[in-house]
Amino acid sequence: MTVFDHVTPPPARGARPAHPAPGGSRPAVLGGEPAFPEGLPLTVVRVPDSDAALRRIRGALDSGQLTNGPLVAELEEAVAELVGVEHVVAVASCTAGLMLTLQALGARGPVVMPSFSFSATAHAAAWVGGRPVFAEIEPASLTLDPADAAARLADAADTDGTADGSGALMATHVYGTPCRVEELEAVAGSAGVPLVYDAAHALGSRRAGRPVGGFGTAEVFSMSPTKVAVAGEGGLVTTRDAELARTLRIARNYGNPGDYDCLFPGLNARMSELHAAVGLGALPGLPERVAHRGALADAFAERVAGVPGLRLPRVAPGDVSTHKDLTLVLDADAFGLSARQLAAGLRAEGVDTRRYFHPPVHRQRAYAHLGQADGLPLTDRLADSVLTVPLWSQMHAGTVRRIADAVLRLHAHAAEVRAAGVPAAG
Repeated sequence: MTVFDHVTPPPARGARPAHPAPGGSRPAVLGGEPAFPEGLPLTVVRVPDSDAALRRIRGALDSGQLTNGPLVAELEEAVAELVGVEHVVAVASCTAGLMLTLQALGARGPVVMPSFSFSATAHAAAWVGGRPVFAEIEPASLTLDPADAAARLADAADTDGTADGSGALMATHVYGTPCRVEELEAVAGSAGVPLVYDAAHALGSRRAGRPVGGFGTAEVFSMSPTKVAVAGEGGLVTTRDAELARTLRIARNYGNPGDYDCLFPGLNARMSELHAAVGLGALPGLPERVAHRGALADAFAERVAGVPGLRLPRVAPGDVSTHKDLTLVLDADAFGLSARQLAAGLRAEGVDTRRYFHPPVHRQRAYAHLGQADGLPLTDRLADSVLTVPLWSQMHAGTVRRIADAVLRLHAHAAEVRAAGVPAAG
């Protein structure tokens, strides 16, 4: 299957396009009026229960206890109930949570992971002495391909002589889209390695009715400002493993069990009471916000349905994605514009965009020494084709339709946009 096998094919030569430019208007890059003259940022942060968050912050300030206090414990308990696990460990960031989890699991061998992920996925493995081994993703969902991950785990074990479980398997719920967790757990079990999910985007996602957070050995969420539930900064490690949770609680406090006789080199990775106060204020209404974001993504998809060379990542039937990002996947030949050209056209419309995730991690200079630059052709093609457009939890459906209409105008005038000299690659 190719990247775009399931996309509606382009119309026959001479046929009318599926979507004429709305109102016949020209895109701003060609002199038309911009869709959002006031500008439309990629993310706008809101804490739903800000009054309660402020009361908690005031209480923490008045108490004089800004770390190791009751609000962090309250947040951990609330998230444990939300995702249905026994143990939640709040940390300073998702990256720190990934680092400490891999350290606790002794993942100092090959760590197989997607390259189509935020760089922190690989950074965590590298920081604890593991060797990132990048694997391909599935074209439809953009999440880790279990079959390719299994093959690379086997190859890494043969190459390194590490068939003793010293490595790990990592997977990312990209944009909040749940991975094929059942197959990945079988892969990790067969290889005898722990399975850790970078669940940064996925607090509120569900796989076949089950909340993300209870899969694998551990899952690590982010509460940074771009996420659906925010704490300002912060992360959450969820696990059913009591011993792992106990180790992580020590690890986030320098490896100090309480008597200053450190058991191992940990980090200062505690979540502050102030961040926990904000995080608690972000939890109310989370399922409703996730549902609203899904409805917005559906509204966008409906507006652009049938446009050749344009699709959204697939969420499996029965699954729920947070849609942390609204990411478009383009076939430049069929759509008429590359992701870079579409980004330039939307910038003229006042629409902020990002290339999540371009370049993929295996193409970044930090990992050039691993020699995997040419080993992931599918990931390379997909990373070249993605463009993320704005999506907020409080966005109105009319706004997302206006974004879609701006995309449609650029598609309808693609030949003129190309002729205007916008570079196609890079």
